[in-house]
Amino acid sequence: MIPLQKVREIVTKHDNLEKELSSGKIDPKLFAKKSKEYSNLEVIISTAKKYLNFDSEKKDLEQILNDKNNDIEMIEMAKKDLSEMENKKVRFENELKIFLLPKDEDDNKNAIVEIRAGTGGLEASLFCADLFRMYEKVCSKKKWQIEIINISKSEAGGFKEVIFLVNGNDIYSYLKYESGVHRVQRIPKTETQGRVHTSAATVAVLPEAEEVDIQIKDTDLRIDVFRAGGPGGQSVNTTDSAVRITHIPSGVVVSQQDEKSQHKNKAKALKILRSRVYEAEKRKRDQERSSDRRNQIGSGDRSERIRTYNFPQGRITDHRINLTLHKLDEFLSGEIHEEMNEQLRLKEQSLKLESL
Repeated sequence: MIPLQKVREIVTKHDNLEKELSSGKIDPKLFAKKSKEYSNLEVIISTAKKYLNFDSEKKDLEQILNDKNNDIEMIEMAKKDLSEMENKKVRFENELKIFLLPKDEDDNKNAIVEIRAGTGGLEASLFCADLFRMYEKVCSKKKWQIEIINISKSEAGGFKEVIFLVNGNDIYSYLKYESGVHRVQRIPKTETQGRVHTSAATVAVLPEAEEVDIQIKDTDLRIDVFRAGGPGGQSVNTTDSAVRITHIPSGVVVSQQDEKSQHKNKAKALKILRSRVYEAEKRKRDQERSSDRRNQIGSGDRSERIRTYNFPQGRITDHRINLTLHKLDEFLSGEIHEEMNEQLRLKEQSLKLESL
């Protein structure tokens, strides 16, 4: 049972926001925030009102059932309506429970995605590039914009590391489930015996932290500049444009040398640093609330093996929800990524509902 008081609070808040927004007297600085709150409540308001009316409608139907003067046909209709209402109430309760679940405050943020080649040498770097192309296709389908922050290339078109920012609506709520170790099983092109090799890449998804989210003092930063180097140690720049920033309290270090301008490299490095420090603090808070941590599928644990991509069998398995899809090519082309993401979201919701 959901406390009726909680449901009444939803209706009251919706009514108050509606009056405030239509009054024309709202502070312009608060308009966007209040509008978003209102649209979030719009999704559930119809269900909330029906749920509140359930008891009075039930009493009306019970009166018809208990009135001996009513004919059989009328009583049968009332029985049918009551049965349908009971079924609807269960559905309304589930919808309200999901709506009332604690929200991740970062779900509506943009995301910084970091992909790094793990064990497996050249194969791991090629897989790192495959994952990046997969996310590119997913973002393209969703009309999200990608901004490359840093790419470190390896041989044969692979990547040792790629870091990029994804801009759009509710990015983090979707991409957070990608954090962890992604394992690939396939026969490398250089393998003459036809043996399957296993290699891995690590994905970290960080909510993009704005300056209002976390205060980083200039005195907590050590900034070093140096000359950018190309592959094999060759110099690609004659000026000290590369930047290394260390956040002294946490020990987080970010280096950036993609741009020719020191100013641009510093801005990109600060963007990553702010998000990494913010995410580290968020993870610490989650660990202190250990039950919350257990209820998070998108927990951001980079050491957890989350998914296996098996090329010989054309299958992809997500180990967190024991879901296997025999559509590896479609998954890598971004076609059915949504299908797996939906299952991960539903699993996380059910874990949270169990803990309520």
